[in-house]
Amino acid sequence: MKFKKILSLVIVIVLIVTAFSACGGNDNDTGTTLSGNPDNGPTTASKTIAVVAKGESHAFWQAVKSGAEDAAKKYGYNITFRGPASESSSDLPSQKEMVQTALSNNVSGLVIATIGEGFADMLTQAYDKKIPVVQFDSGIWEADIKTLDSQNKNPIISTVATSNKNAAALNAEQFFKVLKEDISNSDGTYIIGVIQHDETQTGIDRANGFIEKFTELADADDSTKGKYKIEKEVKPGDSNNAYIDALNALVEKKCKAVFMSNEGVVKQVSDAIAANAGKYDGIVFSGFDAGTKQIEWIKKTDSKSKLVGSVAQDSYNIGYNAVEQCVFAIEGKDVKKTVDIEGQWYDKENIDKMIQDNIVYEG
Repeated sequence: MKFKKILSLVIVIVLIVTAFSACGGNDNDTGTTLSGNPDNGPTTASKTIAVVAKGESHAFWQAVKSGAEDAAKKYGYNITFRGPASESSSDLPSQKEMVQTALSNNVSGLVIATIGEGFADMLTQAYDKKIPVVQFDSGIWEADIKTLDSQNKNPIISTVATSNKNAAALNAEQFFKVLKEDISNSDGTYIIGVIQHDETQTGIDRANGFIEKFTELADADDSTKGKYKIEKEVKPGDSNNAYIDALNALVEKKCKAVFMSNEGVVKQVSDAIAANAGKYDGIVFSGFDAGTKQIEWIKKTDSKSKLVGSVAQDSYNIGYNAVEQCVFAIEGKDVKKTVDIEGQWYDKENIDKMIQDNIVYEG
């Protein structure tokens, strides 16, 4: 009888311990946490932001990637970073595939800069899935945005980019300082050329930003007012030697100074100068963006066609701020509709410091 009582007591104790174990769990539980669990927060898999850029290998995009990665790390997110082989329209299908893959994987957010039109249907998917979208650099093309707005399904919550007009205006301010004395001492009309790299909004804003600011400064100074003229050449970047053709057209107009609106223009013009000794002597240049050729040209002390300086986009901070705004949207925090990243002037005096600070890149 006594044995039976002891056995019964042991069984009761075992049942009680088992019940508590089933209800409580412990700190060493190795079970899988479900995405969106309100106690444990979202899993790592659900905290991914897809960044689809206009390129991947170029130094500019690598700097963007570095900024994006640092922002993601700060806020506890992962990113995927992809871009087409080139910014040519021939690589548009591959970029569309990248965006569709990100949406199919149900990423938490999308950061995107497109190389062409045709993304409206995919961005509508983002809207329906409540995936916030940040456009950066040159962003989404206007035709796609109009389509999204007309359907009331625009998922774009923020735009992060260099203010192209402001950056070009900064270039004009610095270039005017260099040219002012030559313009005022000129016997005839001093011709300043502008090579606009394409007819996109980026190209238009850079050319107009430069022209408007330079005109404002030159007309406000009695020593230069009425003594200059600005000539503009617009060439598509996809055609071979387009910018060399633009340079030669300006030379025929007796141009004495030239503003070049992107790195592609600088590269072609630099090659033309190297291949045609003496043809462009005495012309003064200013540039936009960065790159090895631009750096070498600025540092060159014996050039008879000087590149006096350039305006760099802060590509690191473009990537950082784009991902940061996407995180804020995902987490229901305040989001800035527009984040303007300032351009920065560099010349032979500060170029090494700008390289060190990841603002001026080589490549």
